[in-house]
Amino acid sequence: MTLEIRNVRDEELPAFIDAMSTGFLERPDVDKVAAEVRLNWDLTRSWAGFESGQITGTWRSWETEITVPGGKRLPGGAVSAVSVIPTHRRRGILTALVDAAHRAMRDGGEAMGLLYAAEYPIYGRFGYGPACREATWTVETRGTRFVTHASGGVELAKPDADASAAIKALFETWRLRQPGELRRRDYIWDYDLGRDTAWGSRWKGFLLFHRDAGGKLDGYARYHVEDKWERRQPLSNLVLDELHALTDDAYAALWRSLAETDWAATIKAEHRSPAERLPWLMTNARAASMSDVGDGMWIRLFDVPRALAARTYDREGSFVLEVVDREAPDGRLRVLLEAGPAGATCAATNRSADLTLDIAALSAAYLGGTPLRHAVAASGVDEHRSGVLLKADALLRTLDEPWTSTFF
Repeated sequence: MTLEIRNVRDEELPAFIDAMSTGFLERPDVDKVAAEVRLNWDLTRSWAGFESGQITGTWRSWETEITVPGGKRLPGGAVSAVSVIPTHRRRGILTALVDAAHRAMRDGGEAMGLLYAAEYPIYGRFGYGPACREATWTVETRGTRFVTHASGGVELAKPDADASAAIKALFETWRLRQPGELRRRDYIWDYDLGRDTAWGSRWKGFLLFHRDAGGKLDGYARYHVEDKWERRQPLSNLVLDELHALTDDAYAALWRSLAETDWAATIKAEHRSPAERLPWLMTNARAASMSDVGDGMWIRLFDVPRALAARTYDREGSFVLEVVDREAPDGRLRVLLEAGPAGATCAATNRSADLTLDIAALSAAYLGGTPLRHAVAASGVDEHRSGVLLKADALLRTLDEPWTSTFF
């Protein structure tokens, strides 16, 4: 059958939702979901594969911005809803969707694509690499105390429109400091505080604000509770949905307030950074344990010179990188990167390569959290100058680990 790849039309949204949810083994009310998402989705960024009028594959993205090491921001496309229905696997549908969507993202000036990989083996062959890690932190609240005595105050806030605006403003300040973090879509803030949704459960929880000594908001936490009793004792699990703070003081105070919540025996926080300093705030650091450490957000560089020139570097280095990329005009791109604490330049060059590597490996190492020497193991590397891989690895690494708290 002939495969057609094109943007989805408004009247095709229910069929798009149906095909996507089939790929994800879900069964929502597709008409209700379509009615909800058509208010927020950009259909020029929603792609489908059609065969004989049937949608057999889906792909969509939304425009965002990512903070890179040093604090600059680059435009990117956050990819989601990637699926192929079970009866049409291994027919090249996903490859065709990727080619069309990536071409449009490049033409739109986006420096990179971003996604969370539901299945690890899929996306490396399309140039994506795991650039951020995430972890689940579990705190046994009855086995420790906090060593800090924070100033300012923590208060419960009503999760209303004013609170939504307040936490959005604080997050905007925070994300500009955090390499790997994204600009969020406006409507997400309402969902996070309990707006009804046709797809998924409505959030029903609590909101904490921290204010500094002058009364200015400098941190917030959202959480909900899983009720649990054993032997007539309250052993509830407090599930931390999100915590962001602009100061160390606010960070410590919010965690302490959560840990001292009556009836809560544990705190479970998913999608957090493995580099949390939380254990160091406790008299018993073992009360905070980390699990499910693994890949978080993946990156696929579209504009290699622009991306490499935008970020900062802690060391001096100069390398000619030959990047193997199936989407490049000749299947390869050769650039000269000259970088240091004072700034960086990167441009196409005809000079001989020092290092040849795959675009997926470079994308994984771009934010400084994934060692380049590890990332190249999956796709191979050629060193044309002795020791250059380790030197390039050191150049790309950053002191602070990148992290993305925004799941999509």
